[in-house]
Amino acid sequence: MTTTAHFAPNDGVDIHYLDSGGHSPLMPVFICPGLSETAAEYEELIAYLSPRRCVVLSFRGRGQSGTPQSGYDLEDHVSDIVSVVHASGLKQFHLYAYSRGVSYAMGYLQHYANHVQSVIVQDYPAQHKAMTEAWAEDYIHNYLIPYERMNHIRSEAVWGIQKESRQLLFGYNIEQAVLVLRGLQDGSLLSDEGVQHYSRMAKHITVEGFEHSAHDIRSAEQDKLFDVIRTFLNNHDEQ
Repeated sequence: MTTTAHFAPNDGVDIHYLDSGGHSPLMPVFICPGLSETAAEYEELIAYLSPRRCVVLSFRGRGQSGTPQSGYDLEDHVSDIVSVVHASGLKQFHLYAYSRGVSYAMGYLQHYANHVQSVIVQDYPAQHKAMTEAWAEDYIHNYLIPYERMNHIRSEAVWGIQKESRQLLFGYNIEQAVLVLRGLQDGSLLSDEGVQHYSRMAKHITVEGFEHSAHDIRSAEQDKLFDVIRTFLNNHDEQ
């Protein structure tokens, strides 16, 4: 499995994405990374899911994508997804998202559900969160710098997210099958109430808990995570 790098133009911002390509009859997967993640961090999952085609982007201000001075609210990130879906030629796909990427995926699903075969959301509620005035400074100095992730997300993006993000709770009906992945340790970002909200939105929902994980399930229980994802995808390639 070899991914190829591409750029999707989005109103003056070039959005970087990786595409594993191929001619597999399996339904492709579109991946929305977390807040400071890049497309490259999903190559191991892409290899695991091979020969299924996978497309994963780096949102604006992350990885090799362009970094505008403004444009960091929900609709801007949704437009990144739209641009990559168009550029990659995807017509129908499974939609998988982690952490803050869930917000952007939920925003996309609300308006482009006809492209989505099934949905996987990992450890994040069905909402787009506004950030406090202290968030950017804390995030940069207590997470990005200590964990050497400043090359994953630029400071302009962090400050833009703090300044522009508006609070929104999604509440539309989801017709697709939904897999909710959640950590069960302290530090998970998806509460029982959050799971119940997904249950009210979706008719067909499966919830998988990870008893040894907090928010970062991939670090704590990668083998189980990858297996659960692959099994769900295999079971929902056709409705």
